[in-house]
Amino acid sequence: MLKTIFALVVAFATSTVAMTEEKTVKLQGGIQCAKCELGVADACASVIKVDDKVYYFDAAAHKKYHKECCKGIKQGTVTGEVKKDGDKMVITVKSLEFKK
Repeated sequence: MLKTIFALVVAFATSTVAMTEEKTVKLQGGIQCAKCELGVADACASVIKVDDKVYYFDAAAHKKYHKECCKGIKQGTVTGEVKKDGDKMVITVKSLEFKK
């Protein structure tokens, strides 16, 4: 009986960790403003658009990079961890490189 309970606890803990685990990804696409360029937000928000998917920058990255991408699209590469926040995909930016 104790072995069964222990096995269930371990299985639950493992599945919980797997569900919350974030993956580091490298995205290449158009870095732009969700409001000014895409018209999908009420306030300025830095995003990278890859094909038809839009990834919103985390708050710190938005503050750091927004002046460079508001009112225009810049091609570049963003590396970071992606997670779902409601109906949006949010990337916690570790590095950003604009294409020259």
